[in-house]
Amino acid sequence: MRTRRLGSMLSAALSLASIASCGACASHEAPPHDATAAEPACPNAPLTAAGMGTYYDATGAGNCSFDPSPSDLLVAALNAPDYAHAAWCGACLAVTGPLGDVVVRIVDQCPGCKHGDLDLSREAFTKIAPLSAGRVAISWHEVACPVTGPISYRLKDGSNADWVAFQLRNHRYAIDHLEARGATGDYQSIPRADYNYFVADKGLGAGPFALRVTDVHGHVLDDAAIALGASVTRAGGAQLPTCPAQRP
Repeated sequence: MRTRRLGSMLSAALSLASIASCGACASHEAPPHDATAAEPACPNAPLTAAGMGTYYDATGAGNCSFDPSPSDLLVAALNAPDYAHAAWCGACLAVTGPLGDVVVRIVDQCPGCKHGDLDLSREAFTKIAPLSAGRVAISWHEVACPVTGPISYRLKDGSNADWVAFQLRNHRYAIDHLEARGATGDYQSIPRADYNYFVADKGLGAGPFALRVTDVHGHVLDDAAIALGASVTRAGGAQLPTCPAQRP
C-alpha cells in the first residue's frame, strides 16, 4: 500500500466486463446518438457495494492521469482488482458513512486495497465521518456524475499521425470503450491503457477523427471531427444521457 494512504478503499462489486456483457448494450453498428432523444431505462443496474472507507491526501491527480483539481477534491481511489485497466476512471459513486453521504469521482487506484473498500480524499471523508475515526464502514452505489456541457477528449503529449492517445473527460458514466472509424467506414476499438488513455499505437493518420464513445450503460455518442493535437483538449458534441431508472 502506498505510504500516503491510510488504508483500503471502495471496490466495484461488478467488473467492467460483466457490465458490458449485457445483450441490450449498444451495437458498434448503431447510428449516431441523438442526445436530445428520449432514453429507455438503462439495461445495467447501478453498481453497489459495502466495505471500509479510509482517507488520503488527494490532489485530484493519480493513476487515472487527470490533472490536479484543487477546486474539486471530492475524489477517491479504487482498489487494484477493480481498477480493471482504468475502467472506472472518471466515474462517480455515492458513498454513505456514519455521519452522512458524499458523491466522489474516481481518480486513482489503491494497490493494497480490498474489495468493497474506498480510499477517500480528506475532503470527502469528512462528509461521512470525523478524520479522527480513520477507518469506517461504508456502503456505496454508482451515480451519474454532476457534469455540465459535453464530454471532452484529451490528446496526450506526443500524439501525432503515427501514434495517438485519447483520454475521455467530463463524462457522466464510466466509459466502456472508444472506437475510431477507419478508411473503410468500419469502427475499430482502441485499446485502453492502465493510465486511462485509449492508445492507437500505430496512429490514425492526420485527422480529424470520427470517434464513437460507449458507456457502461450502452449509451453511444459519435463525434465526427476531432482534430489531431498534442497536450490539447477537444470538446465533444454532446453529453451522455442520464439513466431514467437510476437512483439519484
